[in-house]
Amino acid sequence: MNKRILLVEDEKPLCLLYEEELSKEGYDVTAVTDADAALEALDKDPFDLIVTDIRMPGKDGIELITHIMGRRRDIPIIINTAYQSYKEDFMTWAADAYVVKSSSLDELKAKIRQLLDR
Repeated sequence: MNKRILLVEDEKPLCLLYEEELSKEGYDVTAVTDADAALEALDKDPFDLIVTDIRMPGKDGIELITHIMGRRRDIPIIINTAYQSYKEDFMTWAADAYVVKSSSLDELKAKIRQLLDR
């Protein structure tokens, strides 16, 4: 059975790109554009891994991680953001990995493989 990834990305074009690229890698991807939709998806379905942006309208990625940690500590979380500066924020340390967005998804894909193979 394919590993299930919950992808949280508020920028629609990026959301579609990630969904397409990760699906090609053989993952079953559920893509949502905000934290509330992510929490709803988590209530409905089991996921093996979560990839989330930090800066989003409404709840940000850090608030989302806090909510997830309160419910499900067993799901690895990757922060995928354009902002290197959040790496210094101790609130992001709860995540299993921190990837700075780039035009290549190689680093993100490698982190996903690494966390799912543990």
